[in-house]
Amino acid sequence: MNTAAKPSILPRNLSTHIILSLFLLAAVMPLIGTLLTSFKDPTDLAASPFALPREWHFENYEKAWSQARFGDYFVNSIVVVVAVVGISVFLTVLSGYAMGLLKFRGKALINIMILVGLMVPFEAVIIPLWGLMRDLKLYNTIWSLILPQVALSFSFGTFWMQAYFKGVPGDIVDAAVIDGCTSWSMLWRVLFPMAQPSILSMVVLLFIWTWNEFLLVLVMIQKDSLRTLPVGLASLQGRFSTDLSLVAAATVIVTVPTLIVYFIFQRQFISGMISGALRG
Repeated sequence: MNTAAKPSILPRNLSTHIILSLFLLAAVMPLIGTLLTSFKDPTDLAASPFALPREWHFENYEKAWSQARFGDYFVNSIVVVVAVVGISVFLTVLSGYAMGLLKFRGKALINIMILVGLMVPFEAVIIPLWGLMRDLKLYNTIWSLILPQVALSFSFGTFWMQAYFKGVPGDIVDAAVIDGCTSWSMLWRVLFPMAQPSILSMVVLLFIWTWNEFLLVLVMIQKDSLRTLPVGLASLQGRFSTDLSLVAAATVIVTVPTLIVYFIFQRQFISGMISGALRG
């Protein structure tokens, strides 16, 4: 019986690997082309973007970092990302725990509001948000980037953690209650360590979204010293539109941190995604 099943399984696995390899190639090729372009001299750009440079110009990165003020933009991006991800994770773990395991009045209404927050597109609230930041005297400050993105991340993070806590076996909760755990100690001593794969998956997603945020920075920030990397890259493209090597180097600088974060947490990210799918 096993020998009869093998011929049907092998072609299916082969076709799956071929399809995945094609998607991987389509995703990686633009990055490879950009990376090679970033080391080229402008005179080498007439050749294929996938051709190796005749001479490797590492100074393109130094030029992008210094002349385009990417050092300042990088620091701003780090400050915003750390603040947004840290505050969002803390708040959404609390709200997800409450919505997933605790019973209280108005829970259904709050859940509906959270779902509405997920469905409303950000572009629909950007103008009222601009007016609110102006009235609060936060416009053109770093807080006009941090606070709105925390609010934008709250609905998704709460929904994400609520799904996890709802799937926690009841025996674990009952055992913690019998051992004398309060709601607070049950969350941080028992459930929080168990939820680390889901939390790290959320951290990766929030990091990528916050790092790549463009529209909010463009609307809220007028000071060049407070811009983040995506808006700095757009400004660079306008000033150095003819120097594609410099623009490519700047693009790599913007892209690499998200790749590093994903590769560091890829196991936890995949584990969290799989556990969420199984619980769903």
